[in-house]
Amino acid sequence: MSTAVDDELWSAIGDPTRRTMIDLLLSDGPGTATSLSRRLPVTRQAVAKHLAVLDRVGLIHAESAGRERHYQVDEAQLARAVAQLATVGSTWDARLRRIKRIAEAIERTRTNNEGD
Repeated sequence: MSTAVDDELWSAIGDPTRRTMIDLLLSDGPGTATSLSRRLPVTRQAVAKHLAVLDRVGLIHAESAGRERHYQVDEAQLARAVAQLATVGSTWDARLRRIKRIAEAIERTRTNNEGD
């Protein structure tokens, strides 16, 4: 997938209400906008908008049952997001190790120069 899709995915996950919604759907199973709104400090309309964002990036999908739509987490897409996060984390770990080595080399050079 393209970087733009990934940016949308991470933007969707970045919202605390949407993360809570994903947590609720994972722990409780499929839910509706109404059932989720009972557990969140936002209106049903706000929940519906958050669900639309999560659906658009593929983190959840909905099945119609009469007048209601039942949402559940797309575990494959969530696993993809987790894998991306692990990759980003390991990249930053490597960068931080490099920065630490540079800072230590600078400190050693400074300490050696002070001793002269």
